[in-house]
Amino acid sequence: MGARTMFSKFKSSSAPNALESNPIWHYFEVGKQSATAGPEQVWRILDAYRKSDGKEVSIFLFEKRSAEKLHKPKRKETVTEILRGGVRQLERFRHPKILQVMHTVEECSETLAFASEPVLASLANVLAFQEAAAIANAQSSTTTQQNVQARPMYTKEYDMLDIELKYGLLQITEALSFLHYSGHVLHRNVCPSSILITKKGTWKLAGLDFIERVNEIDGLEPVTCHPWTSRLPKMAQPNLDYIAPEVQQDSICSILSDMFSLGMVICAVFNQGRSLIQSNHSCSAYLKQIEGLEEHVNNILPRVPVPLQEAVVRLLHKDRRQRPTAQLLSLIKYFSDPSVHALQFLDVINMKDPTQKTHFYKNTLKEVLPYIPRKLWYQHIWPYLQLESKSQEVLAAVLQPMLYIIQNSTVEEYESIILPTFRAVFSTPKSIQATVILLENLHLILEKTPRDDIRSEVLPMLYASFESTTTQVQAAALVAVSNVTEYLDDMAIRRMVLPKLKGVFEKNSGDVRIMSNVLSCIECILERLDKQQIIDEVLPLLWEVKLQEPEIAIRVVNIYRLMLNDKKYGLSVNLMATRVMPSLLPQTVNPALNLEQFTILLEVLQEMLNHIDRNQRNKLKLDNLSLPSPERHRQLRHQYSSDNMHAPPFNIPNLRIEQRKTSSAEDMARKNSIGSMSMTASAENMARKNSMAGMLGSWWFGSSSSTNDGNFLRVANAFPNRRLSDNTLMTPKIRIAPSCASSPGGTPGGGLPIRRHSSTGPQERRGSNINLSPPTGGGMPITSSSVPYLLSSSMNSIRGTRRPSVSSTSSQQGSGLLHQFGSGMYQLFSGRS
Repeated sequence: MGARTMFSKFKSSSAPNALESNPIWHYFEVGKQSATAGPEQVWRILDAYRKSDGKEVSIFLFEKRSAEKLHKPKRKETVTEILRGGVRQLERFRHPKILQVMHTVEECSETLAFASEPVLASLANVLAFQEAAAIANAQSSTTTQQNVQARPMYTKEYDMLDIELKYGLLQITEALSFLHYSGHVLHRNVCPSSILITKKGTWKLAGLDFIERVNEIDGLEPVTCHPWTSRLPKMAQPNLDYIAPEVQQDSICSILSDMFSLGMVICAVFNQGRSLIQSNHSCSAYLKQIEGLEEHVNNILPRVPVPLQEAVVRLLHKDRRQRPTAQLLSLIKYFSDPSVHALQFLDVINMKDPTQKTHFYKNTLKEVLPYIPRKLWYQHIWPYLQLESKSQEVLAAVLQPMLYIIQNSTVEEYESIILPTFRAVFSTPKSIQATVILLENLHLILEKTPRDDIRSEVLPMLYASFESTTTQVQAAALVAVSNVTEYLDDMAIRRMVLPKLKGVFEKNSGDVRIMSNVLSCIECILERLDKQQIIDEVLPLLWEVKLQEPEIAIRVVNIYRLMLNDKKYGLSVNLMATRVMPSLLPQTVNPALNLEQFTILLEVLQEMLNHIDRNQRNKLKLDNLSLPSPERHRQLRHQYSSDNMHAPPFNIPNLRIEQRKTSSAEDMARKNSIGSMSMTASAENMARKNSMAGMLGSWWFGSSSSTNDGNFLRVANAFPNRRLSDNTLMTPKIRIAPSCASSPGGTPGGGLPIRRHSSTGPQERRGSNINLSPPTGGGMPITSSSVPYLLSSSMNSIRGTRRPSVSSTSSQQGSGLLHQFGSGMYQLFSGRS
């Protein structure tokens, strides 16, 4: 956010008129009040920005007229002097856990003011809100309402997480440790109004208005101090509710007195904002309640975390010697938390050298980030990362926790909190390592970055990386392109990315890693390129790749496989045969390939051969050329089937096929046997018929073979739609109409083989009732040309299935097929003779 924007933000809200007369007004752009702090909440805290550089600060403003109710001018001046001295003590004791003064105290006749680091609220404001909420929920009594009215009117809604409480208490403990052992002073007013919560979420100790020197040799040695008295203004004294009993009773204090006050703060935090002592500025009330303090502690102890309970009991012990020091308290198990230690290290990160910073960002912080609440990511951690990202020395290390936060943030959080400050990272100079990390994780950033920012901020950095003279940066840029292809438009890929890829390829043709990344990029952007660009630029690049390395060879093969799937890529059969396959075939004997890689290579080569085969065959067929197919030499089982033999259809005149009826094998055999018995009536007729059948069969089929196989083939030729299994049926059942005088040229018909259904077993046969009768109205006679087929096929079938039978019923169904056929043949030849 620019300074002008920040200034305009505050111009709409009028700053306090009293501040306009203070010299600090000239240095800061002051906004509205956000909190209160100090004794009796005398400091008003306002949001502000420094005019010189736009840095955010908080202005602490004390209006002297607020002390006019003291009536006595001398006391009014006393309050001002105490507050002025407190600010100067803050400037003197510089420590990460103590509020940092950004601009020294400025004074005029009406106000006293100074600037500090940005403050969200005082702990008193937060606890006041919690206390008010608890009272509202409990439907409090009138007495409680009166006590609440004495509390600060300014409240701040702020939900503190457990880790915030733990870390905040540890920060105050360390601040006291610094004052006690390095500053040799005790605070004397450790209370919620002296603890400030910054906008980063850290707790800072302030309110050094009443500090007291202690023995530098032994801080545990008590020193004299003034107890709280009603004779002095409340603004000029510590908070009575948090004072140690030895101070009020014995007028002595030590560093352990501050530890008692800290114990009271801890109890207030876990007691819904209420202090265990509610004295209401009464010394007698304080002394009365201090006697029952132990009971109060035991009552609220269940609300305190278990690892902290023992420490709380000891901190609030009346005997100061039983209280732990700040150094000892910071070592208890409650504060032994890796997340807390990481946050603690961040507070002193400016004191560390680059090596320590790098180790912390790369290891410690990255490991604990998943356990730190997201609220603290943006409130506490991100501001530190933003500042550290401006240093090239540690930018590479800082990017790792930054990228983790980006990856796990929502789009809204990224756009509102992260992106405004992260934009500078794209344009600022970076080390090689930082550039590589940023490029390799660029896809995580683009997932949440708006399109306009991608084009204006991110892509220029990506394109510039291709021009780097460092191999590491170029390789990272190639990885980035592979990861962010979906965020690039087609025009950018064709005009920017592909030329950059070719340039990197030409400069690093011998670098295996670069080549692998280039090929990976080509594979990712291939479908976004047009056909002509692939033919003119991509394919020539692939032909120049050295394929000795298995990784490179397989990447090239995968690109070719992708091209084979669609004609839009322009990989023609001519290119396959003349350029692609000649470059790939030598790799089939590359000893560096493993079995899986060899299989992939061979599959692609075979697929190319199939493309060439299909294309050439189609082309040659169109040219009326015959090209023997290697498939024709393969003797496959199905090719022996008679189903694949085709012959012209054979039509039998006057043939009527009735519905087939199923008959058993026994009936079929009896019928055949009866027909055979009728044939033996005359040996002369039988010989004549056999001779004639052979002559006609030879005349019709051009062969004298009478085997069953021959019959099967003849039937298949005559009936091309029959299955192979149909030709294995035995004796056919054919019924031939007797010849009559009205049918000129009519003769007894011959027999046809009956088809066997594929579902019947070897003992089950189905017959067909076939009538070969001349048309009643006069039709084509059955001439002798139709007889040879009937005779030959029937006779062969009969001979193969002849069995004796004693069934008299079957013999009465006519003299059978051969009897009828024999009678007809006898009449035929008798007429000729």
